[in-house]
Amino acid sequence: MLIFPAIDLRNGQVVRLTEGDYDQMTVYGSDPMAVAASFREAGAEYLHVVDLDAARDGGQKNFSVIEKLASESGLMLEVGGGARSEESARRYLDAGVKRIILGTLAVENPSLMEMLAASYPGQIAAGVDARDGKVAIHGWRTITDIDAFSFVNNLPNQGVNTVIYTDIARDGRMMGPNLSAYERLKEIDRMQIVASGGVSSEKDIQALTQMDMYAAIIGRALYTGAVDLRKAIAMGGKKNS
Repeated sequence: MLIFPAIDLRNGQVVRLTEGDYDQMTVYGSDPMAVAASFREAGAEYLHVVDLDAARDGGQKNFSVIEKLASESGLMLEVGGGARSEESARRYLDAGVKRIILGTLAVENPSLMEMLAASYPGQIAAGVDARDGKVAIHGWRTITDIDAFSFVNNLPNQGVNTVIYTDIARDGRMMGPNLSAYERLKEIDRMQIVASGGVSSEKDIQALTQMDMYAAIIGRALYTGAVDLRKAIAMGGKKNS
């Protein structure tokens, strides 16, 4: 299982939200490059980045930071937030981002997602953020009536075989991931599942590894010291991306 340490960006700073609430934000640093360097020093090869400003308001406010991370950090970046058009998606890829995560676009414009997946094989993932089993979009502010599991089940038919699934209620709470949700998701054929939200202990990493998850994203637990990144990577083992 791959381990993706996470950097969430707001106004160029490294922050973490609780349950996606922008009013419950903790700032962990003003230098994203320094944070990325510390992750690489601990053995990381991958980096999960979210532009929170873009996820909520659109645009690509933190693009220059992401571009620098892609070109100078030495890590493989997957980026979410702000890719809501063909132009914005291509801009990330042209900047050296290895994989972009489509959330709102995947729901509101599935034909464009399918086109991008065909044009950039292996570089398009879906970000499925769920609250009470329903898909949330627009920076988690809008809860749709779309069943999250049915949505993920249909993604391979649209050419997308990687999904970052986040249980919003777990995100930033340090209460462990929603293992029952991942048990259901892993049964979907042709789909790589990335666990996100609540991964906060070695026990969580061990459980997800035993479930044969493709990858896990770790955020707040790294910043608080609850999880040692080097040890987490060793526990996850190696797998080709």
